[in-house]
Amino acid sequence: MKIILGSSSKPRKKVLQDNGYQFEVMSPDIDEKGIRSDDLYQLPLMIARAKADALIPNITEPTLLITADQVVVCHGSLHEKPQSEAEVRAFLQKYSDEYPAETVSALVVTNTGNGKQADGVDIAKIYFNPIPLAVIDDFIKTEDLFSRAGGFVVESPLFQPFIKKIEGSIDSVMGMPITLLERLITEVEL
Repeated sequence: MKIILGSSSKPRKKVLQDNGYQFEVMSPDIDEKGIRSDDLYQLPLMIARAKADALIPNITEPTLLITADQVVVCHGSLHEKPQSEAEVRAFLQKYSDEYPAETVSALVVTNTGNGKQADGVDIAKIYFNPIPLAVIDDFIKTEDLFSRAGGFVVESPLFQPFIKKIEGSIDSVMGMPITLLERLITEVEL
């Protein structure tokens, strides 16, 4: 069955490609900031569902549509894609203060052929060593931190020395938890 990734995220595309998936890409046009919830662990699921709702009317053949969203929660605060260098600095300094960055990755898989939809959330935690301010400045100059929830690129060699440990899978941290995806695909194919 045809697969469409409803996301323009480079890390999500890479995880799917690295796991042997063949797919097309469609980018949903929604106002993510217009979707809010007091439950930070449900917010990315609400956004991923809205992305599916926006894309389904544009799909004309039986397809597995995968939509996703990710936020980072740190010490009870929401960290989405940073809007400024000051916000990147604040996020990275907070992670350096011994608070883990929890990546909350939500997936929605829709089978447009039979109308079934399944969704779920996967959480991973990243613990950082203290990140010096000069290094944070280098990150801002060399990495695309403004397109990443939480303002960090965990797979970057620049970040590696500052990662103390990761609880969860790297594909979840990158926004595409493969174990969850495979379970959801099985659920909608039945």
